[in-house]
Amino acid sequence: MNVELLTRDALAAFAASRRQAFEAELKTLVEIPSVSSDPERAGDLRRCAEAAVDLFRRHGGEAGILETAGNPIVHGRLDGDPAWPVITVYNHLDVQPANEPEWTTEPFAMGVDGDTYRGRGTTDDKGPALSAFFGALAAREAGVPLNIRFIWELEEEIGSPSFRGGLEAHRERLATDAVVVSDTVWLTRGRPSTPAGLRGLQGFRLTLETARHDLHSGVVGGAARNPLAELMSVVAAMVDGHTGKVRIPHFYRKVVKPGRKELKEWEKSGFSVETFMRDHEVLGLRTEHPLKVMKRIWGRPTLEVHGVVGGYTGPGIKSSVPPRAEVKLSCRLVPDMDGPSTLDLIRRWLAANYPDVQLHEEHGLAPFKGHTTGRYAEAVKEAYAFAFGAPCAFTREGGSIGAVGTLEEVLGCEVYFLGLSLPSHGYHAPNENFDWEQASGGMAAFAHYFRQVSAF
Repeated sequence: MNVELLTRDALAAFAASRRQAFEAELKTLVEIPSVSSDPERAGDLRRCAEAAVDLFRRHGGEAGILETAGNPIVHGRLDGDPAWPVITVYNHLDVQPANEPEWTTEPFAMGVDGDTYRGRGTTDDKGPALSAFFGALAAREAGVPLNIRFIWELEEEIGSPSFRGGLEAHRERLATDAVVVSDTVWLTRGRPSTPAGLRGLQGFRLTLETARHDLHSGVVGGAARNPLAELMSVVAAMVDGHTGKVRIPHFYRKVVKPGRKELKEWEKSGFSVETFMRDHEVLGLRTEHPLKVMKRIWGRPTLEVHGVVGGYTGPGIKSSVPPRAEVKLSCRLVPDMDGPSTLDLIRRWLAANYPDVQLHEEHGLAPFKGHTTGRYAEAVKEAYAFAFGAPCAFTREGGSIGAVGTLEEVLGCEVYFLGLSLPSHGYHAPNENFDWEQASGGMAAFAHYFRQVSAF
């Protein structure tokens, strides 16, 4: 191993020499609209997988497509001696839709504005995936004695419904000593953070039908039931819209609260309410106490309303009583909650109080309790400090990554996180972006991480 190629200066030079290649590869991936929630994009998802396979082969690696019952999995390999340890990097190449009117550029035509890359998927998760890949190339050039492999999924944004089956079908081929995930968000620029846990998710819809067609409000208004108004009252009975407190009895009974040691780690993380609001362009919060905000986004479950469907939504007012309505909701879950029992609790509460309202289950993801100690955790901390010159804080992630728990269960190894995205990058938002500072720093962080774990 040539350690001179793994110094900060050498890795900065490596990143600079590969910048043009990184940008070209990112452009290729971003301009494939791999929207997994859209059935009409199935061909684009396959095209994205094939482009990823070509990417590995162009850079001297091996890769193949692993078929599943749903979207394919790309498995890439930068292998050396079979006796060397094996580390696998997980990312996903599917993306959210990009139908928000706030986009100022074409979402599936990558724009370059100085050091900023714009387009859907630049930060979630194609940019970080490529940063990890180029970090692996740097480690390979330096002769790091490690077999580095990659799992690039194409269903993460829809809850990874076929991922477990795909892993189980190819378990022997995917065997690894540990997995590192690069699909998480820091607190802010210059302050690396990595999750010690992820919230889960359980989506559902409520529907109510009270008539066969639109009704004239002047003829039936006051006597006919209004499904929109009734569902609004149901939601108000479920959750306090001002405080966010869920009113369904026993909703919090399984919640494992963060311990004193973990809370102290959060307090030392450098979290700033002002920065949080600026990065997310939030106009107001339910509390502005830093620790209370962190508890709410990382350590407490939620019940959120995402959309209301029903009635007339065109210009002006149509004075009718709608025949049916729908509300789209989800719960974020924390350890030791789970989706099925949470839905069962809600279903029983509805049956007792609003028997006409129907609950329809949507996809769910289990919460994940992460790891903060041990040699792999220390390697993550050292990689961040080496590449970005700042200590890493173990926090939690408010979002969900369905594949994480599945990777641990099926492959029988621990999963750690080495994310690179920032709140200002616009995860799931219009005008999503990534930047060269995080990309090049990520290459150095991963190269250093690979060097560290090669000795395990």
